[in-house]
Amino acid sequence: MAKTNPFEFLQQVREEAAKVTWPTRRETMISTAMVFVMVAVAAVFFLLVDFGLHRGVQWILGIAG
Repeated sequence: MAKTNPFEFLQQVREEAAKVTWPTRRETMISTAMVFVMVAVAAVFFLLVDFGLHRGVQWILGIAG
């Protein structure tokens, strides 16, 4: 592998970054909103599962009250 000097490296990085298709502000906002919605859905799901397991263990051990 050939060594490149720091200037050539930075030049190559800029060239590669120019090839990237960056998301628009709208796409970024939609993706962010989707992440927040999925986090909320997962949180509610695990809350319900935890509650159900808690009640189930209490019932099995006979300490419900």
